[in-house]
Amino acid sequence: FTSRLLLFAAISLLSSTLVHSQNSMATRFAVSIVQQEQEEAEEEERQRHQQALDTARVSPTDAPPSPATVGATSAQGGSDPIRERYERYLRQQEEEQRDATTSTSEEAAVPAQPKKKPSIFFGLVSRCFEPHLNVYIESQDRNLSELMDKLAEEYRTTGCPTVTVDENGTPSGATSTVLPSCSDLFIFYKKCLVQCAQLSTGEALVHLASVFKKYLREYGSRLLLANMPKTSSGSSGGLTSLLKETEGVRLTIEEVAQTCCFLSTAEYCLDTTQSLEEKLREKADSPLQSKINLGDEQDMFHSVIATCIQLLVQAVETACEPALLAMVKVHWQNIEAVGDQSAYITAIQGHVKHIIPVIRENLASSRKYFNNFCLKLANSLIPRFINTIYKCKPVGTVGAEQLLLDTHSFKTTLLNLPAVGANVQRKAPPSYTKIVTKGMSKAELILKVVMSPHDLLEEFVKSYIKLLDDPDTSNFQKV
Repeated sequence: FTSRLLLFAAISLLSSTLVHSQNSMATRFAVSIVQQEQEEAEEEERQRHQQALDTARVSPTDAPPSPATVGATSAQGGSDPIRERYERYLRQQEEEQRDATTSTSEEAAVPAQPKKKPSIFFGLVSRCFEPHLNVYIESQDRNLSELMDKLAEEYRTTGCPTVTVDENGTPSGATSTVLPSCSDLFIFYKKCLVQCAQLSTGEALVHLASVFKKYLREYGSRLLLANMPKTSSGSSGGLTSLLKETEGVRLTIEEVAQTCCFLSTAEYCLDTTQSLEEKLREKADSPLQSKINLGDEQDMFHSVIATCIQLLVQAVETACEPALLAMVKVHWQNIEAVGDQSAYITAIQGHVKHIIPVIRENLASSRKYFNNFCLKLANSLIPRFINTIYKCKPVGTVGAEQLLLDTHSFKTTLLNLPAVGANVQRKAPPSYTKIVTKGMSKAELILKVVMSPHDLLEEFVKSYIKLLDDPDTSNFQKV
């Protein structure tokens, strides 16, 4: 005890010198002393625990023989050492049970002792150096800056892990489409958090949380948004410009897979940031827990996910745009007979079969966001298809019948879109099926109105009201 007291006194004297000198090198040495003391205490506790386990461990010779072995030995007659050993074990168990009952009654008779007060030396050393832990925080800031440079360089070298799909719909390539750099970042965060919590759970931990926030934002902007595929106008895929982009986005299959990789990575960062915030608050002192808030960083990752989904939707729309333009150029009033589906429907189906399997396989770990993408795509393609129908004029009765056939084919394509090209067929989510059915039913009813007799204006109006029941006069004028 005297030696420990002298050690604590020496360390306290050293801390007093640090308060006056503000010597950063001595501060680092003092922090290392704190860590060494904590490691020695943990090692002593581990040794005591292991010694207790070794003492309580029962040797194999003390284990009781089974009753079957006792019976078999008794049947042979003569001396029975196994039976004697078994009876000795039973007597030992009875004595231990009586002793346990006696000790329990004695403990119940003795009043509960008050909890011991913590030692006056508890936290003495760490509190002395807490005002100087800014040296530790600044060191972690520099380490994270160097790590961010390293992760950015690794991305430029290796690129994104992606999944490719062959003509038979068989995926191959990476098993995970999450950037490895994000797991490296959060592993470093975990080590910093554990180390800082051993030194201080006060203001130093709050300052460390601010450093974490800084580099979460840098990761989202520097490694995700800055590397988004460029738009058709040649501008970089930044968050603001992408959300306001009005021109079509033409993406190659590699860029589609890259966008899916960024989406999966943003989802991983979002979930892990939520867990990081909870762990930081758990470690921090109660009065300081409200100062730890990573909500802005979580919103940023939500925005990255929304940007990726919008890019993917625009990529599919742009791929289908030439087919919809070809639909308008058909002379629908000159069609004399209804045949198979038109060429523009076949072209749309080809684009869907080419792009959707790549998106689905690269978002295999983000199924909910793939479903979200499908919903947004349907909500975008169906109104565009209906507006294209309005542009197909003039339309004869036979032409309207051909358009109705094409509309049914397009509806079937949309209903099968989530599972197109998949080896294992899955049913589309009910919410998606409901949106497609409702939206395409309107397109079918518009064509049925066009097919109805329109020699008498009153009869035509009645048919329009009966089938569509749309009070918007602009839509009536389009029909």
